[in-house]
Amino acid sequence: SGIKKAIVHLYNSTCPMHRDWDMNKSKKEKKEMAVHGAEKFQKDGEKHGIEKFRFQYSPETFNATEIDFSLEICNAVIDIWKPTPERKHIINLPETVQYTTPNVYADQIEYMCNNLHDRENIIVSLHTHNDRGTGIAASELAIMAGADRVEGTLFGNGERTGNADLMVLAMNFYMQGMDPGLDFSN
Repeated sequence: SGIKKAIVHLYNSTCPMHRDWDMNKSKKEKKEMAVHGAEKFQKDGEKHGIEKFRFQYSPETFNATEIDFSLEICNAVIDIWKPTPERKHIINLPETVQYTTPNVYADQIEYMCNNLHDRENIIVSLHTHNDRGTGIAASELAIMAGADRVEGTLFGNGERTGNADLMVLAMNFYMQGMDPGLDFSN
């Protein structure tokens, strides 16, 4: 009841390796897990004042998940949450482990941006890792492919291999005439 404003994050691992080996769950079961979580978030949000929440869903290991299944599960969550211009929701598409080159990830992001339900009310977010040393390149290309924001870390420090370095990424955007919205004055 004391909640003022919160982003609540729902995620489940969706790639074949995690479905089959780690979790022993089918696509149907993984989708049911996401839908159940989305319904619970929606119900709890309505109970506590839905305007206090921004929901975020991540199909963890998105980049290693079949693209049609990623789209299906994200759209199922979006259909439950029913985002609006006043209350946009976040679909975070993580490159949990860099299996491919940055252009492949950007192609995946472009496909999702072009096919997500209610795209105008969705903030497409990125979360790139640096296993191949290309977290910044993957983030830049994915932004050009239609993503709206990047989750990263200062100086690239972060879990496992590190994440996209927001300092370098911001400077790269400035060099291309784009304002990343970061204040470097202090």
